[in-house]
Amino acid sequence: MIPTAISIVGTVILLLDVWAIISVLMGRSGVLRKIFWIVIILLLPLIGMGLYFLLGRSSADAGA
Repeated sequence: MIPTAISIVGTVILLLDVWAIISVLMGRSGVLRKIFWIVIILLLPLIGMGLYFLLGRSSADAGA
């Protein structure tokens, strides 16, 4: 039971990180800013994704 729950949580985190990276790539930021956020998301999956959605998105990106 526990390994199944762990794999489900891992899959959800992976999907959310992929969504965050796609969001970074589709944003209107410069290339260096995109690279920075992608590296942060990859190195710190939960924290990086949360920081990007809280701090990294510009108001123009949030509405898109």
